Amino acid sequence: MKDSTNNISVKKELLKQMLEVILDNRKQRFEDVIKYRTRYITVILEDIFQSHNASAVLRSCDCLGIQDIHIIENNNEYVLSNNVTLGSSKWLSIKNYNHKEENTIKTLKKLKSNGYRIVATSPHKNDCKLEDLPIDGKFALLFGTEHKGLSDEAIENADEFVYIPMYGFTESYNISVSAALSLHYLSEKLRKSNINWHLTEEEIIDIKLDWARNTINKPDILERGFLKNRS
Repeated sequence: MKDSTNNISVKKELLKQMLEVILDNRKQRFEDVIKYRTRYITVILEDIFQSHNASAVLRSCDCLGIQDIHIIENNNEYVLSNNVTLGSSKWLSIKNYNHKEENTIKTLKKLKSNGYRIVATSPHKNDCKLEDLPIDGKFALLFGTEHKGLSDEAIENADEFVYIPMYGFTESYNISVSAALSLHYLSEKLRKSNINWHLTEEEIIDIKLDWARNTINKPDILERGFLKNRS
């Protein structure tokens, strides 16, 4: 039922009807949050095997207004850690890539075809400091596993590399910390720029529909009734 129509006017009607059964304070929260949401920056997590770390990244994405998360599952299946995400995952657009093979390559090719630069985060490829990363053009931040880092396929298909300077003995940040630092800095830099990072009208409607579905009890019943009345 979720993809029952691609007509924006019909989506607007459906959203209006859904919002009628949602409390005013939640509807206002939708309005407050959606204006800061962006798809200009997105995040890719490759084969993260510690679920609490990946879940912490999702929580940071929600807090910082990053709407889309791409999770590559080559050897490790991503399992949500509810006590870490604190419900943040239901407000995000999460895309899982878990085909039998070439998940990394397929994911990166798809994002590139949608106009994203693939920016790999790695302390071993010191091409660019985080503060020097250009933000003129959509980009996807790519994070690898906690121990092995990014796969060879990810490194070979990345467009750019970025690193966060460190001044201690430890070789790298925890992935959730690395993501939080990177996303906070870059999202603030983006919002202070003159770049149009906002969602389109249709993206706003689609996301609000998903939020409404995750708020309403048995939303499919409401949608079926809506479509039946229209027909």
